[in-house]
Amino acid sequence: MNFEYPPGATPLDPDEVAGLIPGHITTQSALNAWEQANILQAEKWAFRQRKPQILTEGFVRDLHSKMFDSTWRWASTFRSSNKNIGMDWTQIAMQLKNLLDNTQYQMEHMVFPEDELAVRFHHQLVWIHPFSNGNGRHARIMADLLVVQLGKERFSWGSGISLTEQSDVRKRYIEALRAADQHDVRPLLMFARS
Repeated sequence: MNFEYPPGATPLDPDEVAGLIPGHITTQSALNAWEQANILQAEKWAFRQRKPQILTEGFVRDLHSKMFDSTWRWASTFRSSNKNIGMDWTQIAMQLKNLLDNTQYQMEHMVFPEDELAVRFHHQLVWIHPFSNGNGRHARIMADLLVVQLGKERFSWGSGISLTEQSDVRKRYIEALRAADQHDVRPLLMFARS
């Protein structure tokens, strides 16, 4: 298989690649197209839910499963190794619970404006990096669901341009995430609505 990872992407290890369900996929572009079709079905499912309890580990896993269940056997399974980004894999469950609980508290007490709350949630979910693949796409949909529950429109995330392939838009997204790593969420806030 010839998978090429753009800057900022998380390479899969051989065991993870072995979990690929469709046997005909041999290139990154074919994988991206297959995953995107799977993700579109997941988005339909997610946004059809009536008042989903998105701030639960169950929903986080269910969404990842719906996004990648036709692509990866390990869809919805927390990663079991460290990656080039993300926290130590042994801390995922605990840190995810903390993020979900903190976000619920922030919603109930209106700690941040709606967009900022959802963007901060997105950044932290990417930082936790719970899964072997698809974390950015998963975190963007989670943030979209959250901001819609807060009464706002979905984010545009760079005007709908694919963030899985190398481009100036992806570069801006990665730079905005790195700024958020340094506690400056303004670039990510601007990017989310660009």
